[in-house]
Amino acid sequence: MILHIYQILGILIGIIAILLSLWRFKDGKMSLGMLLAWILIWAAIIVISVYPESTSLLATITGIGRGLDFILILGLIGSYYLIFKMYNTIENMEHEITLLVRELALQRDETKSKIDKK
Repeated sequence: MILHIYQILGILIGIIAILLSLWRFKDGKMSLGMLLAWILIWAAIIVISVYPESTSLLATITGIGRGLDFILILGLIGSYYLIFKMYNTIENMEHEITLLVRELALQRDETKSKIDKK
């Protein structure tokens, strides 16, 4: 089996991305769930790079016209999921920051009151 340049690039990028994901997990910058999700995504990219005809099979199974259409739809769905996840994370961070700022303001007010009483 002769590999084309795009297949070699897909394999290399997939392997590098898996290694980077493992490194981020080891450093505590990624949860186990996200590590498994990214490994699954990059492994799928490697498999699709090696066997590009598999996308046509998956497209036929799901009722989508062509393999490329299947990949694009899957990519869009995945992108929207990641955007949604990032939005939720940002919302949670904003809420936590608001709570921390309020707590700090109350502590400063208490400290200022104690100093003024002396």
